[in-house]
Formats: sequence, structure tokens, C-alpha cells
Amino acid sequence: MRKILRPLYAVYEFLIAGPIFVLATLLTALVTAIGCWLGDRDWWGYWPAHIWSRFTCVLFLMRIEVKGRENIRQGESYVFVANHQGAYDIWLIYGYLNHNFKWLMKKGLEKIFAVGWACRKAGQVFVDDSSIAGIKETIADAEKTLKHGMSVVIFPEGSRSWDGRMIPFKRGAFMLAGEFRLPVVPLTIDGSFEAMPRTTYLMNPTTIRLTIHKPIYPGERGFNTKALMAECRETIESALPERDRDQAAS
Repeated sequence: MRKILRPLYAVYEFLIAGPIFVLATLLTALVTAIGCWLGDRDWWGYWPAHIWSRFTCVLFLMRIEVKGRENIRQGESYVFVANHQGAYDIWLIYGYLNHNFKWLMKKGLEKIFAVGWACRKAGQVFVDDSSIAGIKETIADAEKTLKHGMSVVIFPEGSRSWDGRMIPFKRGAFMLAGEFRLPVVPLTIDGSFEAMPRTTYLMNPTTIRLTIHKPIYPGERGFNTKALMAECRETIESALPERDRDQAAS
């Protein structure tokens, strides 16, 4: 039965869902940019994308499960750190975290047609680590973003996994948390790789799970970037199946 349904889903994906998704993405980018230009960038920078992300998961027949929403509070600033299995990580977090935030995203993504423009208008933080001046500018932008209960989300692996398993973390997110003494909330994503691996545009309707772990408050024990990074990694891995855990020591 699965072999029969797979070709039917491919037809649906490319001839029906795909074109609808492209139109919805362009419309969301336009609404976001215009709304942010008119005012209340924090509202317009989140809610259109939140609705678009939920719509995308439904459109491509993904099933979403979320655990741990009780671990975070509205109005509090967090640094959310998540493993990065695939493209659906974006829609999963935007659509189902249910907490307003900005992305810490690669500067190269600013060049994506329409989407990069909307992200800039929405106040997403583009990370420039090509120079000391770029890093300082990123920290300054993040400091402005994290005021008034705003949070940020970052993938500390830096890029999507090639095989679904975790790769070593980079220190940027944890240095940022230490700089502003903010609680770090690990997020575990499970199933995104099966939904759409990095090596293909062919999707597979499946269940994607988001686990929101309890915040880790670095100030309570004194700040140590390496220790915080290791604790977050261990926490994220704890909600993953064995096959998707560490590729190498962090």
C-alpha cells in the first residue's frame, strides 16, 4: 500500500501542494513586510509566519506532536536552541512553539527572494561571523531584539544534518546567553529528517515531534560556555531515538 501511495503523494506534492506553498510563502512575505512597515514589528514579524508554518505542515500532511509547553512562560526572554534535522524545523518551531521570537540566522539567507526581505523587515537577526566587527554588530542587534520579553531561536549545529544524526555544536548561542544572562531552553526535534532529508525535495508524510525542555539558567551556577553547551546537548539528545544521537563528541 505504501508503494502505491508514494507516487500519488509525489503528484500531490509537486502539482498541488507545491504551487500553493509558493503562493502562500510569497503572500506571507508581503504581508509581513507591509505590516512591519506600518508598525508593531514584533506582532507582524511573528503571526503571519506562525499561521503560514501551521498551514504548511497541514498542506503537506505532516502530523505534529508537542510536549513541554508548560516549561516556558509568555513574556519572558529565552535563548531557544534546537537540533537541526531538516527544513521542517523552521515550520515546526514557527508554527508550534507558541512563543514570540526572532531567528538568529545565517547572513546568506538574507538573499532568498522575498523571504530574506521580509525577514529583514521583521527584525530577524542575521549572523555575520566573517569578522570581529561583524560579530560585534550581531551582538548589538541581538541586544536590541531581546528587550521587552522577546526571545531568539538558533540552531547551534549551524546547518542541517546530512543523515538525521546530531553534529557538533558551535558556541555562538551559548555565548549570547551568557552575555545577557538569559535562560537557555533546549528544543528537541524528532522526525523532521524523515519528513524531508537535506538531499531531496521529495517529502514523506510523517509525525514530527517537538519537545520543549525546562529552561537552564546559566547565572545560577556561574557562567561556563562549555558546560552549558554540553548540558544542552545532553538534554536535546535525551528525547531523540538512539539512531539520531551524537555523531561525534561535542
